[in-house]
Amino acid sequence: MSVNLQKGQKISLDKEAGSTLTRITMGLGWDAIKTKGLFGFGGKSQTVDLDASCLLFDESNRAVDVVWFRQLKSKDGSIVHTGDNRTGAGDGDDEQILVDLTQIPASVKSLVFTVNSFTGQNFSQVENAYCRIINGADQKEVARFNLSVQGDHTAQIMAKLYRHNGEWKMHAIGENGSGRTFDELMPKITPHL
Repeated sequence: MSVNLQKGQKISLDKEAGSTLTRITMGLGWDAIKTKGLFGFGGKSQTVDLDASCLLFDESNRAVDVVWFRQLKSKDGSIVHTGDNRTGAGDGDDEQILVDLTQIPASVKSLVFTVNSFTGQNFSQVENAYCRIINGADQKEVARFNLSVQGDHTAQIMAKLYRHNGEWKMHAIGENGSGRTFDELMPKITPHL
């Protein structure tokens, strides 16, 4: 059963999944903005490019790697981005980040997932935007966060995955921000590490 995440909520991914998680997927989905034409006819779609990123941090809360549309694989190969979707066209997840938790180096303490509007629209303008965590073993959704919360922000720090007593836990951060790429969010990410 999927948990609809609330800002600040902490969950054990193993408990939510019902077993030890070894692989997860962070999925991001959205639809293009539809505008109505004259008298409701002849509407157009406005392109929206949302981007999913995963930042890796060590014990000293120092960023040691990042997976995003300009670097689709972590240096150690444990995290892979499936590629940049620039339109939101199609059903289901538009971008995915695949994480093999068993292959993440022991020096990595936490992973932070972010979403940015590269084309600059704020999330209140983007239809059906969401991000979610999926159990890689059975493809069941473990947790979901609705991004289409009304607001004028262009970015969100979605969640942090972190090691605690030998298991991976997740903290749903849900903090709004602004910026076209993850690096503009770093000042807001740091307090959550």
